[in-house]
Amino acid sequence: MNISLSRVWCLISFEIVRLFNNKRGLLALLAFATIWFIILFYFVSSASAIVTSPSSESMASQLFSALGLSALLDWPVAEYAIYWLVAVYFFPSFALLVCSDQICSDKHRGTLRFITLRTTRTELVLGRFLGQLLIMAILILMTSVATMLLASVRDSALLLPSFQIGATLFVELIIVVMPFIALMSLLNVLVNSARLAIVTATLIFALGPLVLAFINYQFGQTFYLNWLFPGDQIGSILSQSGAVASQYTLPLVQTVMLLIVSHLLMKRASL
Repeated sequence: MNISLSRVWCLISFEIVRLFNNKRGLLALLAFATIWFIILFYFVSSASAIVTSPSSESMASQLFSALGLSALLDWPVAEYAIYWLVAVYFFPSFALLVCSDQICSDKHRGTLRFITLRTTRTELVLGRFLGQLLIMAILILMTSVATMLLASVRDSALLLPSFQIGATLFVELIIVVMPFIALMSLLNVLVNSARLAIVTATLIFALGPLVLAFINYQFGQTFYLNWLFPGDQIGSILSQSGAVASQYTLPLVQTVMLLIVSHLLMKRASL
């Protein structure tokens, strides 16, 4: 399978230009910045102040222990502990929305067949996936830097540990969101509109646990079918005080498998 890196890069750069060089993309960025300003200023800052306050330490300890998140209290930068708690759920959900239109609009307009005259279908799937991944990486980096600045304003001595923790969480969040983007790549091959892709993804995550519960009720086990759903490892990641490599194997494997299925279906799809 021959893949041209230059053509893949052209597809990646097009995704970036499509986001940052039109009104719709800029409005989406403005909405994203507004949401995260509210999260950081009203939630992360307030919650970190409660966690670090001696008078509220016992209450915070009881609350986090009840939620199974007591490991977060051991983090040297409280802002990043709260940021991680929010971001690990926010960005996968946000990725389902942002990455919902990878090839659907081209299929709807009939321009997909013209694009494939200059690039292979494999390059198209890979390029659009990597373009969306780069967009999510930029957004994650922006929020991580903002959290670092927030912690540094509270205590300048936290600048170095904030940088170290922020860099680690940046990589971990990218790994967490990868299978969600790959899932939308697969759905974009199967359906013809971004709205339908979002609806299908919602049904998968809404009905999937019910199906697994039924299988568990009938057979007493789910046969590891929960591994098919991206994000299954998020709960175990939150309960750990540090990164465990084995917990990030599953999302990487899910990403590869979803992209392979997308590639196989795309090769047989009618344009």
